[in-house]
Amino acid sequence: MSTAPPPAGGTITTATDTAATVSRVPPDAGAPVVEVRNLRKTYPGTKGSSERKVAVEDVSFSIAPGEIFGILGPNGAGKTTTVECLAGLREADGGTVRVLGVDPQADPATVRDAVGVQLQEAALHEKITVEEALRLFASFYESPADIEELLDLLDLAEHRGVGFAKLSGGQKQRLSIALALVGNPRVAILDELTTGLDPAARRATWELVERVRDRGVTILLVTHFMDEAERLCDRLVIIDHGLVVAQGTPAELIDTVDTSRVVRLRVPAADHDLALHTLAGLTDVERVDVTGSEIEVTGSRRVLLAVVLALAEHEIVPDDVRTVSRSLEDVFVAVTGRTYDHAAGAAAAPEGASR
Repeated sequence: MSTAPPPAGGTITTATDTAATVSRVPPDAGAPVVEVRNLRKTYPGTKGSSERKVAVEDVSFSIAPGEIFGILGPNGAGKTTTVECLAGLREADGGTVRVLGVDPQADPATVRDAVGVQLQEAALHEKITVEEALRLFASFYESPADIEELLDLLDLAEHRGVGFAKLSGGQKQRLSIALALVGNPRVAILDELTTGLDPAARRATWELVERVRDRGVTILLVTHFMDEAERLCDRLVIIDHGLVVAQGTPAELIDTVDTSRVVRLRVPAADHDLALHTLAGLTDVERVDVTGSEIEVTGSRRVLLAVVLALAEHEIVPDDVRTVSRSLEDVFVAVTGRTYDHAAGAAAAPEGASR
């Protein structure tokens, strides 16, 4: 779990220089922070078998300075193996990886000094307090971040004297992020950050990730939660069975699935038949379906405007109008050919447990 100076434009206060801020600029501020090309990683197969298990088949992507970049996919897809190779924690079988221009296999110490890592199921001794953990990890670095600043950033100041075992799930995750940031990283890897957290804790953690990025840290976010990736990521890749099956911004990926739009509405019973006849005749409407009292209209990007104007022309006032938005989950279904199971995904064992 290592860290180092922030990217271009970022400033950070160190524990040894609390009176001033230090700006550290990488040699080429326009170059990608991370470059992965045709990464491959295998593990030994079952006992007695010469066939190796492929964890990562062929993964390529690049990350620009200051991005929140996502690696999205179900458990077992190869996400954690990919970032472990990137961080110099595992040796790849093929392909190339560069972090700030450095090969993590040739020079893992330099990469670990530039990257802060929060991996799955990180744990500390149950009696160590929040402040003790931070000061312990800070002692590993020549110019660590200011502990008081980190406690405030992570909303942990009030819990500085609390032992690890007594922290809530959300507090443990915030401490884990703080430990990943204690060495002043240019890149922070956050792996399955919100697994097991309740909705309120998840939203608070999302806000925290955005605050960390605003400080100038490039973030690689590994997740199997579609809504998390859609909310936080500037760009992302979807990995399935060790392969990149889609990449782009969330909006770009969603637009590739289907350009149609869906509007659901309810109208007074007296106007129901007239509304159906009117909507079915619109040029922007592809299909009209009825479920109980609800009318679902599928059409072009202009379908909402067309529906509202047509109903107004016939003096039909809807009781309810809703648009149905596409999401990254729709993208996942389209590119993998299978439905994403929220419950199974959240409950599945970490990738490392099945290697």
